[in-house]
Amino acid sequence: MTLPPIREWWSELSLEARVDVLGESAPQLSERARAEIRTITGAVVGMTETLSDEDLDYARSETRSEIADEDSD
Repeated sequence: MTLPPIREWWSELSLEARVDVLGESAPQLSERARAEIRTITGAVVGMTETLSDEDLDYARSETRSEIADEDSD
């Protein structure tokens, strides 16, 4: 099973799933995150899927950018 590129699903994840992705279990994906990725992409997402360091860097960068955008409003 191959996880779809994070750019295809990150922006559509719920806040709860994003917290799971960046939380204590990182780089292992939680069931909530896997279920949402399946729904968003239609991909088969296995129970042992993990994110690469590059994926985690992308998620952190996008999160910082979104927070900065909200602060500037």
